[in-house]
Formats: sequence, structure tokens, C-alpha cells
Amino acid sequence: MSSHSAPVALAVHLALLSCISFGGFPSVLPDLRDFVVAANGWVTDREFTNLFALAQAIPGPNMILLMSFIGWKVGGIPGAIASAIATFGPPCAFYFVAYRLWDRFRDAPWQMIVRRGLAPLTIGLVIAGGTVMARTGNPGWQGAALTIAAAGLMIRTRVNPLWLLAAGGVVGGLGLL
Repeated sequence: MSSHSAPVALAVHLALLSCISFGGFPSVLPDLRDFVVAANGWVTDREFTNLFALAQAIPGPNMILLMSFIGWKVGGIPGAIASAIATFGPPCAFYFVAYRLWDRFRDAPWQMIVRRGLAPLTIGLVIAGGTVMARTGNPGWQGAALTIAAAGLMIRTRVNPLWLLAAGGVVGGLGLL
């Protein structure tokens, strides 16, 4: 792929993903990772994970920021702008139209069926995105064990997630993974 067509291909792919990302862009992280890392090699697994972590650490629209970082890596400033617009433009238009239709048919019986179906779909897609990020960030068995332990603590206890993040940072900072 030429250097001029790469940002266009990325923007088109992001626009498609943004239209199907139930529960936000993290729900399509597996596909995004495959496209930018495995299929095109624009970023490495480590760079992808680092860009994701950086975008999560900054307040604001973090997925648009992540797509901008990837777009910048692929095509400089124009790539970053195109990626950001491709991330929020199509779904904004889609949501505007869908809301108008949804509101018009608010008393229709099919709406409850759709609502009940979207919840498990969203949860599954978000879990799939988390799984991809965990596998990328924790390539060894120690990282997998730490991830499983943290998930278990989150499910079984009421411990504040910030403590788990801090513990993970300490473990990583000490080079124990």
C-alpha cells in the first residue's frame, strides 16, 4: 500500500468500525488491532498498547484521540485529522437519524426486543476488546495470571479499581512481568 493510500484506507476502515461500535470504540478494538498491526503493520503490538494506554490516561474523548494517534503514525497530521473525523463523523450522523426514527416509533413493540438484544451484544464486544488488550499487554503467563487475578478481584470484591491499577503499575515498574 502506498504512503498516500494508507491514511485513506485507515480512515475508511475507521469509519466502518465507528458505525458498528456498540458500546463505544473499545468494542471493535480486536478488529482495529488486526487491521493496523497484523494486516498492515503500521504499528507494533507494543505501540498499539502504548497508544491505547496513553489515550485512556488523558481525559476527554479518548477513542478519538487513539484513532488520531494511529492516524498520525500512518499519515502525519492529515492522517490524524482524517482518522478523528472518520471516528466521530459517521456515527454522529447515524445516531442523529436513528434517534429521530427511534423516537418516532417509541411505542412499537420491537423496541424492547432491540434494547434487550443490544445489552449482551455490547457487553460481549467490550469483553472481546479487553481480551485483545490483555493478550497484547501481557504476553507471558505472569501477565495473564495478573490479569485474571485483577478481574477476579473486580468481580468478587468491592475493591476500588484504582488500587488494582496502582498494584499493576508497581508490578510492571519493578519489572516483575
